[in-house]
Amino acid sequence: MKLFQQKTTVHQFSSAQEFAEQYNIGKGDFILAGKRVYEAYFAPLKLGAHVEYKSNYGAGEPTDVMIDGLLSDFRKTDCCRIIAIGGGAVIDMAKILVLAGDYRTEQIFKREVPLVKEKTLIAVPTTCGAGSEVSNVSITELTSIHSKLGLAADEIYADEAVLIPELLSQLPYDFFATSAIDAFIHGIESYVSPRANLYTEMFSMKAMEMIIQGFKQIIENGAGYRMELLGEFLTASNLAGIAFGNAGTGTVHAMSYPLSGVYHVTHGEANYQFLTAVFAAYQRMDPDGKLKKLNRFLGEILGCSDLDVYERLDDILGKIISRKRLREYGMKEEEIEIFAQSVQESQQRLLNQSYVKMTALQMAQIYRQLY
Repeated sequence: MKLFQQKTTVHQFSSAQEFAEQYNIGKGDFILAGKRVYEAYFAPLKLGAHVEYKSNYGAGEPTDVMIDGLLSDFRKTDCCRIIAIGGGAVIDMAKILVLAGDYRTEQIFKREVPLVKEKTLIAVPTTCGAGSEVSNVSITELTSIHSKLGLAADEIYADEAVLIPELLSQLPYDFFATSAIDAFIHGIESYVSPRANLYTEMFSMKAMEMIIQGFKQIIENGAGYRMELLGEFLTASNLAGIAFGNAGTGTVHAMSYPLSGVYHVTHGEANYQFLTAVFAAYQRMDPDGKLKKLNRFLGEILGCSDLDVYERLDDILGKIISRKRLREYGMKEEEIEIFAQSVQESQQRLLNQSYVKMTALQMAQIYRQLY
């Protein structure tokens, strides 16, 4: 049984310029980037590479239509090295560019075609949440079903991940907060995954610890204090990415996908809606399994009893950024059962990686609780 792998080499640089010089970025490189960060840090370097902005293909989280447009533009170039500079959406889109063939995105995500890697990918995260730079997962919305679908395949691992903390300074506070919460969710879900083991647990635990300690400092010193902690949060996100890249995520992610797919809620924010509700349900369903060990660990970090960890976690996260009711996004009450059934039918990969595998009825109860 395979326990652990880390295929992506991780580097860190103090500045965009140092990175560009070390990698000799220029002609022959295809850069997919978030426009704001690229124009602030990379455009002044006049690199000479082929540059495309994610916003050229659409707003929000990736869809198959957006990736198809990107694939079309990429295939017109003769670039062999792909450099993704952005959040999880940018990196997830760039991962599909490494694959050989002229296939459509829906064919790739449904695994209707062979997956063969033929290009080099360098991933440079500009958020502290996705961990996509070290995972073998890409997420997109399939517009035909109005829900997200994940592709997990070793062929789409980035060859190298580059951490540059200064790039996070362009991140608005709300996106910083939901990104960091997303990284915490990667840590906690991978920790209780049936695929977890000692190796993955080390990464999960350190990521959760770093994020909670960072949140405590922000609560004490104010939102602006996050600028002192960018390196710590970027590292924690990377550690959580390594953990979930090996052990996987579960029901929290699965239940968030219809919300993102139908109402275009950003990935981190959508995950945040379900975190404590799902884990409180786990607590009711199987309190004496591995969750008991997790609760003891979290209780020590949060400074509370094992029985109060999810209430205390809700309190801390609520001080970082408030959580909405599902109806505030426009979700309709009749969609509770529809969303639950959709997850049951399309997210078995994630449900099978959950601490307890929930039924559609049990998930509907959580949607209703949060509605």
